[in-house]
Amino acid sequence: MSVTDGDGTASQDGRTYVLQIYPRLTLETAPCCTIKVHKEATAATVIQDAAVNLGLDTGKRYVLAEVKESGGEEWVLESTDLPVHRVLLWPRKAQEEHSQSEGYYFLLQERNHDGSILYMHLPSLYKEKDAQRLVARGFLPPRYEDFDDLCNLSVLNEDTILENLHNRFQKKKIYTYAGSILVAINPFKFLPIYNPKYVKMYENHQLGKLEPHIFAIADVAYYAMLRKRINQCIVISGESGSGKTQSTNFLIHCLTALSQKGYASGVERTILGAGPVLEAFGNAKTAHNNNSSRFGKFIQVNYLESGVVRGAVVEKYLLEKSRLVSREKNERNYHVFYYLLVGASEEERKEYKLLQPENYHYLKQHNFAIEDADDLRHDFERLQQAMEMVGFLPATKKQIFSVLSAILYLGNVTYSRKSTGRDEGLDVGPPEILANLSDLLKVKEELLVEALTKRKTVTVNDKLILPYSHSEAITARDSMAKSLYSALFDWIVLRINHALLNKKDMEESVSCLSIGVLDIFGFEDFETNSFEQFCINYANEQLQYYFNQHIFTLEQEEYQAEGITWHNIDYTDNVGCIQLISKKPTGLLYLLDEESNFPHATDKTLLAKFKQQHERNPYFVATPVMEPAFVIRHFAGKVKYQIKDFREKNTDHMRPDIVALLRSSDRAYVRQLIGMDPVAMFRWGILRAAVRALAAFNEAGRRWAAKSAGKSLIACVLFLLYSRTSMLDFSFDHSEERPLEAFEDIFASYESKKDIHAQIMSSIKDLQLDGEDPRKLLQSWGRLVSDYPYVLVVQNLLDSRSLKFIVGLHDRTTKSLLHLHKKKRPPSISAQFQTSLSKLLETLAKAEPFFIRCLRSNAEKKEMCFDEALVLQQLRYTGMLETVRIRRSGYGAKYTFQEFIEQFRVLLPKNASSQEDIANLLQKFGLDPKTYQIGKTKVYLKEPERQKLKDILHKDVMQKIIFLQRWFQAKLLRSYYLQLREAAIFVQGDVRCRKCPRRRRRLGFVRNCLMVKSAEMEDLDCWTFPSAPSDPLQVTYHYLSHSGAVAFGLSYFLSHSFSLSATSPTSVHHSEPPSGRPSRNPTIKISRATRVTEQWNASLDREITNANELRHLDEFLGNQVNDLRSRGKQLSATEHIFITATMQFRADIKSMYSVAKPHIGYKSLMRGYQNKVISLAGEKQKGEVQLVVNLFQSVLDGFIRGEIKREEAEPAKVIKVMRKKDKSSPLDHVFTHYQVNIMQSCDQCSSYIWGMEKAYMCSYCKFVCHKKCLSKIVTDCNTFCSKKDCGCQHFGVRVCNLANDRIPVPVVLEMMLEHVEMNGLYTEGIYRKSGSANRMKELRQKTAHTGSIEDYPIHTVTGLVKQWLRELPEPLMTFAHYNDFIRAVELPEKKEQLQAIYRLLEELPSAHYNTMERLIFHLVRVSKEEKSNRMNPNSLAIVFAPCILRGPDSADPLLSMKDVAKTTLCVEMLINEQIRRYNERMEEIEQLEYAETLAKNQLNKKYSGYNHYHQLHCSLRVVIPSIKCSR
Repeated sequence: MSVTDGDGTASQDGRTYVLQIYPRLTLETAPCCTIKVHKEATAATVIQDAAVNLGLDTGKRYVLAEVKESGGEEWVLESTDLPVHRVLLWPRKAQEEHSQSEGYYFLLQERNHDGSILYMHLPSLYKEKDAQRLVARGFLPPRYEDFDDLCNLSVLNEDTILENLHNRFQKKKIYTYAGSILVAINPFKFLPIYNPKYVKMYENHQLGKLEPHIFAIADVAYYAMLRKRINQCIVISGESGSGKTQSTNFLIHCLTALSQKGYASGVERTILGAGPVLEAFGNAKTAHNNNSSRFGKFIQVNYLESGVVRGAVVEKYLLEKSRLVSREKNERNYHVFYYLLVGASEEERKEYKLLQPENYHYLKQHNFAIEDADDLRHDFERLQQAMEMVGFLPATKKQIFSVLSAILYLGNVTYSRKSTGRDEGLDVGPPEILANLSDLLKVKEELLVEALTKRKTVTVNDKLILPYSHSEAITARDSMAKSLYSALFDWIVLRINHALLNKKDMEESVSCLSIGVLDIFGFEDFETNSFEQFCINYANEQLQYYFNQHIFTLEQEEYQAEGITWHNIDYTDNVGCIQLISKKPTGLLYLLDEESNFPHATDKTLLAKFKQQHERNPYFVATPVMEPAFVIRHFAGKVKYQIKDFREKNTDHMRPDIVALLRSSDRAYVRQLIGMDPVAMFRWGILRAAVRALAAFNEAGRRWAAKSAGKSLIACVLFLLYSRTSMLDFSFDHSEERPLEAFEDIFASYESKKDIHAQIMSSIKDLQLDGEDPRKLLQSWGRLVSDYPYVLVVQNLLDSRSLKFIVGLHDRTTKSLLHLHKKKRPPSISAQFQTSLSKLLETLAKAEPFFIRCLRSNAEKKEMCFDEALVLQQLRYTGMLETVRIRRSGYGAKYTFQEFIEQFRVLLPKNASSQEDIANLLQKFGLDPKTYQIGKTKVYLKEPERQKLKDILHKDVMQKIIFLQRWFQAKLLRSYYLQLREAAIFVQGDVRCRKCPRRRRRLGFVRNCLMVKSAEMEDLDCWTFPSAPSDPLQVTYHYLSHSGAVAFGLSYFLSHSFSLSATSPTSVHHSEPPSGRPSRNPTIKISRATRVTEQWNASLDREITNANELRHLDEFLGNQVNDLRSRGKQLSATEHIFITATMQFRADIKSMYSVAKPHIGYKSLMRGYQNKVISLAGEKQKGEVQLVVNLFQSVLDGFIRGEIKREEAEPAKVIKVMRKKDKSSPLDHVFTHYQVNIMQSCDQCSSYIWGMEKAYMCSYCKFVCHKKCLSKIVTDCNTFCSKKDCGCQHFGVRVCNLANDRIPVPVVLEMMLEHVEMNGLYTEGIYRKSGSANRMKELRQKTAHTGSIEDYPIHTVTGLVKQWLRELPEPLMTFAHYNDFIRAVELPEKKEQLQAIYRLLEELPSAHYNTMERLIFHLVRVSKEEKSNRMNPNSLAIVFAPCILRGPDSADPLLSMKDVAKTTLCVEMLINEQIRRYNERMEEIEQLEYAETLAKNQLNKKYSGYNHYHQLHCSLRVVIPSIKCSR
C-alpha cells in the first residue's frame, strides 16, 4: 500500500495518499484496485471508493481487512477506522511497495446477510479436512509431519533431514534441534519471535520441552553454568551470510535478560551497547550478506556465582583492513562511513568537513549508489545511542568521527610527477584535501606531505630519505589509512573492555563463572580469494575440528573406555588440512613467514615454494604454471586463492615515518591511538589533568574570594555549595586548545568539586549559630533540597591497574607499529592470528560447549526462499547426517555414580552406594534397557529417561513434604486440643467455686475495687485477681485524695504554663485535698490512667479525616514543646517525660502524612500516647504516667476546640478530584520504559521496533509495544491480574483487585496496621506470639463487613495480618521477582545489594509497591520500639519473609528451603535501610525545625525592639509639641 502521491514522491499532510486494495470476492474482478484518499479518510469511504472502482454492487455490504502476515493475523477495520494511519505503522518497505509478498496489505471482503464475513478461502480448509479424514480411513498415505528434533525422524537419511527442514522453514520455523545442537536457517527476514515474552517463555525450561529456539540454548547454557559451576561456551558456525552475527545478538540479548533480572548494574547496558558499536566499525555489506562480520569476536560474559553479570571481555580477531581501500563488485566499505556521511547534521558536516559519499575515492568504487539513505540515517542515531551506552562522551565521539573523516580524505590524496626541476619525486595534492587532512589530524601540513612522498631508512651510521615511486606512494597512503583505522578499531575494543571490567576480575581469589559466545567469520569462497579468506577458512577448519572432537572423537572414546555397548560412527576428519596450513616447519603459514622476511622474495617465489613442498599433499591442488593461484581442499569444498599481495598483507605494519607523523599531532587522542603503551598514555593524561585542575582550583579560589567580598559567610557558603547540581559533570567540553581525554575530564571535574566542597565545610567549622554546628544544618539542607543522589564515579575508570589488566588479556595490534627506535620487527599478521586462535581454542577447551549450526537458505538473499541444493551442500560438509546419528544413538545425560546418588538419593534405598543399587532403581521404574547403560564409573541415560526420573523425583519429594505437613498439623491440633481441655477443666473449677457464698462475696469485692486485666492472658479473656487489702476504706480514701491532688496540680500547671482557655474536664469537679494527706502507696497496682480512659469522651470522639489537620496538630504540639523548653527553667521529671513522649508522638504523626484520606480517632491517638508514656516512665516513674497523660489530654482538648472554631469560621471548600486515566498500565499490565537492543515487533500493531528505540514492556507478561499503542491495547495481562476475582472478599484475593489509584493500600490491611500502630507497638512479642484461632476466625468474618476491631486482642489482629499476607495468590514481592531478589542478596557488596533490591521494588506493580511500602514502614515503626516489644529487624524478617517473599508452588521444595536464609536477609536489609532513612530524615527535620524556631525568636526580639523604638518615637512626637506649646 504505497503512501505516495501520483508523481511518486512522498506524501505530506494535506495531500492525497495512494492505497491499493486486493479484493477477495465471489465475483471475478481485477486483482487490485488503486484509489487516492486523504489521510483522514475512514474505512467506510475507502470501501465505497473501491466498490465504485471495481464496479461492485453497492447494495451489498463489504468490509476492509488489514493483513499482517508477520503477526499471522487479519484485522477487520471498523467503519470509523483510518486506513492511512494503519499504513504509516507498517515497515518502510511495505509502505513504499505494495506487493502482497511484503506481507502487509488490505483485503476487500463481502459480508453475509447475518453480518458475518464471507471467507472465500474456506473451501481449501474444507478440502484439507476431507483429506485428513481420508488419511485416517486409510484411503490416502499419511502426510509427512515435521519434527522439531532431527533425532526423532523415523527414517534417517539426507532426504528426510532436508525435507523436514524445508517443511519447517515453510511454516516459518527456522530453528530445529539435532539433540542438543541447534540448526538455524537464515530466512533473510525478521520474524517476530524475539520479544521479551519469548525470553520469559523459555526461562528455566528443559531443552526440547518447547519449540526449538535460540533463546532455549542461551537459557540451558546459563542454568547449566549455575548448576554445575562450570564455564560454558556457545560456538556459532556457518557460511558467510548464514546469520551468525544476528544469532550472536539474540544470544547476548537473552543472556543479559536472564542475568539482569530488572537490575541493570551498568555492565549489561555496556554489553548491549557494545554490539552495535562493533558492528558499525567492523561489519560491511558483501555479496553474500548485508551485515557481514569482517572480523571475529569472542564475547566472554563473567558472572557471579549467583548468576549476576559482573563483567565481560571482548576479544577480536583479524580485522579485514584491505576492505578499507578496495572491495569486490557490489560490496561496500564499513558501515560507519555511510552512517556518518548520511546521518550527520549540518553542524557536524561542517565540523568534520564531510563531503558527499560519492566524492570519496574509498567509497565510490564499482558503480557506487546509496539506496537506503533513510535506514542509514536511523542507524547513525542508533550508533550514537549505543556509544553513549558504552560510555563514550560526546567529546570522545567527536574525536572518533574526526579520525574517520581524515581516513576518507586520505583516499582522495592524489600524486603526480614533478614537471619542473631536477629533483626526483612526486607532487601531492589537491591542496584543499591536504589542508583539511592536516586540520583533522592536527599535524603540520609540511610533515604530512613529507610522510606521504618520502621514505626514511635508518642504517647503522646514517639516515636515508628516499622519494616514493608513484605505486609506492599509493601503497604508503593506503597503508596509512588502513593502519589508522585498525588502530582506531583496537582503541574502541580496548575502551569497551575497560568499561566492561569489574575489579574483582583482577583478583584471582574471587571465583568466576563465564559464558562465551563465539561469532567468527564464516567460511568464504568468493570469485577472488586472497590472504584474508585464507586466514578465515583456516579458522573455520579449526572450529570444525573442535566440533568433531567434541561430537565424535571424545564421545566415542569415552564410551569405549567405560566399556558400554557401542558401534563407532565414521565421520570426515579434517586434521590433514589443518596440518597442511599450520604444521611446523613446512606449513603454508610458516612458509609465508619465511618468504616475508627475505628481502628479495616475491609472490611468485612464495607460490613456487608452496608447490615444491606440498605437490603430493592430497589437500593441496596445484594450478597451471602460469596461473598465480593455488587450491586447497577444505572440509566445505575446494577454494582457489590468488597469491597476489600475500606477502604484503602478512607484513602490513604502520611505517615508521607515519608513526612519527601521528605522534607529532597536537591532538592527544591521535597520539593515544598509536601509543605503544596505553597505560603510560593514561598516566600521562592523568598527570596533565591534575596540573590543569590545580590551576583551575587557584582560579576558582580567586573568583570565590572576589564574589564573597561584602557578603555574609553563610550566604556565600550556600551559594557556592548548592549552586552546583552535582559533584560530577560528565558533559565536560573538550576544547581544541586543551584536548583532555575522557578520563581526564571526569577526574578533573570530580576532584575539583570534591575539594571545593571540603574547603567550604572546613571554612565554617568554627562558626557557631546559637550553639548549633552550621555544618549539620548545611548537610541536612543539602539532603532535603536534592531529590536525587550524587553521581558517583565508576572507580575502575580511574584506575591504571585495571587498564594494565585489560591490555594484558590479549595481544594489542599496536605491536604491529614500526617505531624508529625499535630494532626488532613485530610478529607477522599470520603469526598473531595463529597465537590468538590458539588462545581461543584453549579457552573453549576449558568450557562445556553448545553448538549452533547456521545455514544459508539461498545465495540471492531472498526472503523466505529455500534453495534445497545449497542447503544440502551445507548439510553435507558440516557432517549433519553423522551428527544426528551419534546424537540419536548416544546418551545425552551422564552421571558419575556419586553424582547420580546425590541427585536421586531420595529414590534410592538408605545407604545406597553400589552399582547394583542404581541398576535396581532403573529397573524398578520400568526404564527400557536400550535407553540407558551403566559403565565402569558412569551412568548413561537418554534425555527422555533422565526427564522421567526427574519427574518421579519431584513427585516423591512432594509426597514426603505433604506427609510432613500432615504430621505437623496433627501435632498442632493435638496441642490445641490439650489446651482447650485444660481450659475447660479450669472453667469448671471456677463455676464450682462460685457456688460457695463466701467466695462469691470476696470475688465480687475484688472485681469491683482492684480488677486488673492480665496482658499475658488477653487471648483467653481470663481475669486474675490479687488478694484483697486489709483496709479497703483506707485505700479508697488515699485513692480519692490522690486523684484530687493530681487534678489540682494539673489545672494549676495548665493555667500558668500554657494559658489555655479550657481546662481538662477531669479537673473541675475535684476540690483541694486535705493538707495532711498521706503519701502515695507504691504497692497499689491500679493506674489512674484507667479511669481517665473511661472519661475520654466529648471532643475526643472526633475523627481526623484530613491530612491538614494532622499537620496542624503536629505544629501545635511543636509550639507547645518549644514554649515549655524556652522557659529557661530546669525541667522536672514529669515535664521531661511529657516532652520526650510528645516529640516521639510527633514523629508518629509525621508518618501519617502520606495517607490521602486518614480516618484516625483522637481516642486512638490518646491510647497510643498513653502506651508511649507508660513505656518511657518504666517502673521507677510509673506514678508520673497519670500526670503526663492528663496534661496531654488537656493540650489535645484545646487543639480540638480550636480546630472546631476554625472549621466553623471557614466555609467548606468543594474539591474537585480529577481522575486521570492511567495510560501506562491498561488492562492490568505493568508497563515500564524499555530500550530495545535488537529489532523486535510491537505486540499490538505488529510493526517493527528498531534497535535502540524506546518502547514499553509489561513487567509480567513481557508485552512490548510502542508508546502510541498503549491506548489501543485490548489484551489483558495473561500473567498477572488477568482473572478478576468476584465477590467482596478481602482474603485470598489479588492485591491489584483490592487497591487502585483511589485506594493505594487494601482497606483491611490498612485498618489492621493502623490499629496495631495505635494500640500494640509496646506489646511484647507483637508478631512473635500468635492469637486465638477462634478469635482470628471471628475477626476475619467481621472484616468482610468492615466491622470494628477495637474489641479484639492485639495478637489476634497481628495474627490476622500475617494470615492476610500468606493467603495472597501472588505475594507482595511477586513470584516473577523471587529469583531476582535472591540474586540481589548474593551480590558481593552491601551497596550493590541495596541498589538491586530497590531497583526490583520499583518494578513491582503499583498496587504491590504501595502495599509493600506501607508494610515496611509499619515494620520500621515496630522495630523502633524494640525495647518494649522485643522485635528487632531480624526477628521481623524471620516472621514476614515467608509471607511476602516466597517462591512459586511449582519450584523445587529442596531449593526453596535453601533460600530461606536469603529471603530473610533480603527483608532484613530492607527494614534496616528504611530505618536508617527514617532516622536520617527525622533528624534533618528536627534540626531544621530547631533552626526555624531560633530564627523566629531572633526576629521576634528584633521586631519587639523595633516596636519599642517606634512607640517611644511616637510618644516623643506627641510630648515635644505639647512642651513647646506650654512654653
